[in-house]
Amino acid sequence: MTQAPILVLGATGKTGRRIVQRLSAQGRAVRQGSRRADPSFDWEDPVTWPAALDGVEAVYVSFYPDLAVPGAPAAIEALASCAAAAGVERLVLLSGRGEVNAQRCEEIVRASGIPFTLIRASWFAQNFDEGHLLAPVLGGTVALPAGEVREPFVDVDDIAEVAVAVLTDARHAGRLYEVTGPELANLLTDLCAEVLDGRNASLGDGVQQALGRAPRDFADYCRAAAASGAWNG
Repeated sequence: MTQAPILVLGATGKTGRRIVQRLSAQGRAVRQGSRRADPSFDWEDPVTWPAALDGVEAVYVSFYPDLAVPGAPAAIEALASCAAAAGVERLVLLSGRGEVNAQRCEEIVRASGIPFTLIRASWFAQNFDEGHLLAPVLGGTVALPAGEVREPFVDVDDIAEVAVAVLTDARHAGRLYEVTGPELANLLTDLCAEVLDGRNASLGDGVQQALGRAPRDFADYCRAAAASGAWNG
């Protein structure tokens, strides 16, 4: 019997493309959710959603631009309704720590009637070499209003592995995995002032719970990024 595909929203993003690669390597059918895919998926055009959701077994939900933006809860509620109508069997939401809107979106997914798993992630380590902080890093100065607050940066490869595990195994249904790195880094934290008050200066054990191993260390990420030449300009 042919397996129904798994839809990965944000398939070209930091977590999405890693999830697509891992699912494909396992031989799983994957449908990429992006504006350039066929069928396409565009968060700003709900008309595209039913075709992208049609016939899929599970959906990885990575909202663009971010769950912290004002319109995120309404979009997630509309998507959940569309997914339920399409017969989707599992929703996996990538969420953020300490963000009011992200928590609202989590509750919407919980109340959707679809089996779900929540992945609540700390700040991505890869923002420093694949995201908006690369240019400041190359310029020699990264200035953020973080004060002395520390953040347990999570490696997006850990997020991807957790996502693949929960997308392919129904035993993770109903779980919340708070994924962070293994230690607090005395460096930088989120750009959003909402989470710069220390509320996230704690570790989560979601990687250990989901995968049975310790998360990757931010220091190891830094060494790998430097060795790869990503910070050489």
